Amino acid sequence: MLITSINNSLNEMTGLLKQLSDHEYTNQCKALSNATIGEHTRHIIEMFQCLEKNYESGLVNYDNRLRNKQIQTDTAFAIASIVEIQENLDKADKAIALQQIIDGEEILINSNYFRELLYNLEHCIHHQALIKVALHDCENVTIDANFGVARSTVEYRNQCAQ
Repeated sequence: MLITSINNSLNEMTGLLKQLSDHEYTNQCKALSNATIGEHTRHIIEMFQCLEKNYESGLVNYDNRLRNKQIQTDTAFAIASIVEIQENLDKADKAIALQQIIDGEEILINSNYFRELLYNLEHCIHHQALIKVALHDCENVTIDANFGVARSTVEYRNQCAQ
């Protein structure tokens, strides 16, 4: 179910990116402090890539990402990156240690692969909500009404509608 939900969110991203020109993708959005859809997309992608890259070692530090500018400027490259993520998601659960530097101090937190996948899904949805704000500047783009909406909110709304 978790992998299915992640794939659904990433497929929504791919569907969106296929509708955007590179200009729209890199256009600064005033409502997002001049961030671009591309920058938010890169952030989503690189968090998944970071988890994938560090799966074998079991030590993940999300601050140590590549920050590949091509992902945020080239929709075709971003789509290819998403497809690669999707092809490598289905792995066995295992212990993962999260490394973080907070106020100059290193901390390690125990986690696991599935928990980190869930974190990345929620993180993806959060950034999709921000991307949705930037889409107001794009006239010919259609997205699902639940794009950028937490799964729990979708479930709650469905229950209320019954």
